[in-house]
Amino acid sequence: MTTSIQHLINTRTSINHFQPSRPLQESDISLLVELATKAPTAYNMQNWHFIAVQSEEAKIQLKSAAFGQQKIVDASIAFIICGKLEAHQQLSSALEPSVKANIIEQHVADAWVTQATAAHENNDLLQRDEAIRSASLAAMSLLLAAQDMGFGSSPIGGFDAIEVSRQFALSENEIPVLIVVVGYPKELNLRQKMRKPLSEILTVI
Repeated sequence: MTTSIQHLINTRTSINHFQPSRPLQESDISLLVELATKAPTAYNMQNWHFIAVQSEEAKIQLKSAAFGQQKIVDASIAFIICGKLEAHQQLSSALEPSVKANIIEQHVADAWVTQATAAHENNDLLQRDEAIRSASLAAMSLLLAAQDMGFGSSPIGGFDAIEVSRQFALSENEIPVLIVVVGYPKELNLRQKMRKPLSEILTVI
């Protein structure tokens, strides 16, 4: 029997043509980000930052930094999903709510902080890899959440990261990883494109 998540995955497609001038409710924006943050992160670092680009002026700025992609302006909203470097430095505070909720014990949280610090301190490559992993997982969760809520969406990796960082005042420890646009699709969008057969991409050992 097909489950709900299987249906979402099988029906999701990247939307390139949106109905312009149809904003999302603030509650929908908040819910999309809340669901995106259910994605996993190493040690539950939650090393991400979401920028919801909604105003026409900000959309035009983002479109310019994304090589003129019109769907950024036409979509209801564009999320800049950033991964954060030096996430181990805020891990203790990130884990505190889980300790207070008796999900993990304090000695476990302390051990995770020790392990993460040992691995990530002075390791710029690992910090960057972890930031990109976390932001990417959050982006996929947001895409599926949008699909479940009846919206169309599309991830965008084609943009000038330096320009996005400048225009949207990102801090030095934030990497813009993906833009995800969400809105109301027009009818002329393509169906989900065909995937390679499992025989080409799956190895069972």
